[in-house]
Amino acid sequence: MKWNLDDLPVFVAIIGQDGISAAARELGMPKSTVSATLTRLERALGLRLIDRSSRSLRVTAEGAAFHRQALLILEQAREADDLMAGLASAPTGRVSVALPPAFSLEVLAPRLPEFRARHPGLELEIVVTSQGSALVRERVDLAVVVGPLEDSELVSRTLIEGDLIWVASPAWLAGHRPGETLDAVRAQIQICEARYAVRRVPVEVRGEPAHLDLSRGITRVNDPLAVRRVVMAGGGLSMLPRQYCIEPLAEGRLVEVLPHVRLSQASARLTAIYPGRRLLSPRVRALLDFLVETCAALAPQARRR
Repeated sequence: MKWNLDDLPVFVAIIGQDGISAAARELGMPKSTVSATLTRLERALGLRLIDRSSRSLRVTAEGAAFHRQALLILEQAREADDLMAGLASAPTGRVSVALPPAFSLEVLAPRLPEFRARHPGLELEIVVTSQGSALVRERVDLAVVVGPLEDSELVSRTLIEGDLIWVASPAWLAGHRPGETLDAVRAQIQICEARYAVRRVPVEVRGEPAHLDLSRGITRVNDPLAVRRVVMAGGGLSMLPRQYCIEPLAEGRLVEVLPHVRLSQASARLTAIYPGRRLLSPRVRALLDFLVETCAALAPQARRR
């Protein structure tokens, strides 16, 4: 390697500040030094990274490609520095996490004071969203996602391998009998989570594979707690992750039904994900360990008995 790693922050600053003069002010360096650093880097690479004139600056295709790699290298260097510093001290700084709405409210929120007491040096930022896998590449350090994973580039850690169960309210059951056939069951479903509102929901009926069509004639919502509220109010039957039904089932506000119609367990899986290219810094490790511990305490209640 002919180029110098120390030149990367200067190159990144030139692009980030959209000019050599602005980068020099940002870095507190003479403009001539910044310009010479860029020239040295281009000469070492044998490529033109930035076309510049007295009035404008244009990043070349080669410069844009090298800029992406430079950002990754600098991020790895910062993470390595954080990791080494964390070996000798308590984790500090900002850590961000994307959480599904139901998980943030039902699982994490009750234990946030405990997390704060354990890690007073951490500043936790929570983004409540069902699109955590999209945010984890750029905006957050860690995300919790629901259901099967599709992106193999992300590192994953299963938090809860719970059940997806059928539930109804005692009031509704007082006037209805849950269907024995899938057609009868389908007619009694008024609402479900949006991710289940598809043509082929896999089920097993007394051990035999089958499917339900929930693509039409049903209210769909992207929050299982909203589905739970409708069902408890007498809105037919629906499927919910068991971890969000523990208290209502124990208190008699919900009743588990249709034991002969089993739903896919993977649909209720909760997984923590983060980019594989990153070192896991002490601050992110502290949050991940807390999520694992919190879900481990919940997991036995979330599984079929």
